Amino acid sequence: MELKYLIISLTLVITVSAEKKSYEGYRLYNVVPKDDAAVDILKDVQRRGLGEFWEDEFGVNHTVKVMVPPGKVADYNNYVKTGNIVSKEVIADIQRVIDDQLKPALNRFSQSYLSYSWTEYHNLDRLNAWLDELAKNHPGIVTTVTMGKSVLENDIKGIIINYNPERENPLIGVLEGTLHAREWISTATITWIIKEFLTSTDPAIRALAENFEWHIFPVVNPDGYRYTFTTNRMWRKNRSPANITSCASAGVEDDMSSGVDLNRNFGFEWMTVGASQDPCSNLFAGPGPFSEPESRAIRDYVLRLKDKGEIIYYIAIHSYTQLIVVPYSHVSLDDSLLSGNYGDMYEVAIRGADALKRRFGTEYRVGLSADVMYKMSGTSFDWVKYAANVPITYLLELRDLGEFGFLLPANQIIPTGLETMDALVEMDRTTRNLGYYQYRSSGVSAVCSVVVVMFGVIVALFG
Repeated sequence: MELKYLIISLTLVITVSAEKKSYEGYRLYNVVPKDDAAVDILKDVQRRGLGEFWEDEFGVNHTVKVMVPPGKVADYNNYVKTGNIVSKEVIADIQRVIDDQLKPALNRFSQSYLSYSWTEYHNLDRLNAWLDELAKNHPGIVTTVTMGKSVLENDIKGIIINYNPERENPLIGVLEGTLHAREWISTATITWIIKEFLTSTDPAIRALAENFEWHIFPVVNPDGYRYTFTTNRMWRKNRSPANITSCASAGVEDDMSSGVDLNRNFGFEWMTVGASQDPCSNLFAGPGPFSEPESRAIRDYVLRLKDKGEIIYYIAIHSYTQLIVVPYSHVSLDDSLLSGNYGDMYEVAIRGADALKRRFGTEYRVGLSADVMYKMSGTSFDWVKYAANVPITYLLELRDLGEFGFLLPANQIIPTGLETMDALVEMDRTTRNLGYYQYRSSGVSAVCSVVVVMFGVIVALFG
């Protein structure tokens, strides 16, 4: 136990004293390998440390983003040419894009609520202060909650929105955000949804907000998220110091081993596919399932909720590539029925994607991870589906398709929030129509139900 706290203390000292990593001169390339030979060459690029890949896995005809440091640009370009691979530069200086991302947006969309705005990205302290502010301004409806502690003893903080706290056995919805630290649009979109649930006058949004007890956690990886603001904008994992090692053979900095990919650490099909046991990999699944306090906190919280009421929704929000991913992620279509209600989940997702597209034309693909992305295991939403039997469970990959990737400009925060809310409303309508729940609350939804009944009576009498 003393050794554990010594390691944590040393990590804190290193984190505080570390210089902020500059990505000046780093370039981003877009590559689509056309055959297995090209895939092998790109994997060799990865092994040689010539570039960092933004995709977790890739194969033939999969678009790959490769981030190349300035000192390796020539070697990278020469090496991919040996395989006749077309590599297109899409960002000439990643640090410039990072700097631009931190600037408040100036466009036709502008909105804020209390001290929080959606024209810029906010750090962890600002987010947590806003969550406290919501509880003060919405007494009896909003309460703050701490799911657990991170490896560096930061709170995994969220809120509960409950318009009918007196009801027993509530219908429950859970939103999980920013399991991967660098996916800032996840945090921004979940906070937009919170704002909509508390302030929107749209009857459909009101019904969605009021018929559920919502448990919403914008950042479940607080250490990693904070690190993306203070030290390394492109950090993905948590900040666990337990597996620190030399990463020289992998061609990356040793700091890469200071963390676990939390979305490979859950105890369902752990380490079977799409994960790594190399601490120097972004896909490092940890020394064992649920080795990390963050994944254990999610596990324990979900199981407590299962005993409290009926969890209808669990939606994990990530970025990027514009996908609605249906469980399970370790199987192909032939085994899709393992989830029990794949057909219904697919229908709900397809209708949500159609609704999302109507506002701005944004295209989302729907399906198993193996079909729309790649196979993976040990993920949070797959575990929730399996262990808690939550009927409507997804992983959403938000904007964009790779033009900016993890560095989505601030002027896309509000459009992303708007279209995601459109999708959730339609997904809820379809879920209800498929019989997964009935309205249980008073207020807007009950009034809507009464109106429908009265209309039916009128038609019967005078139709």
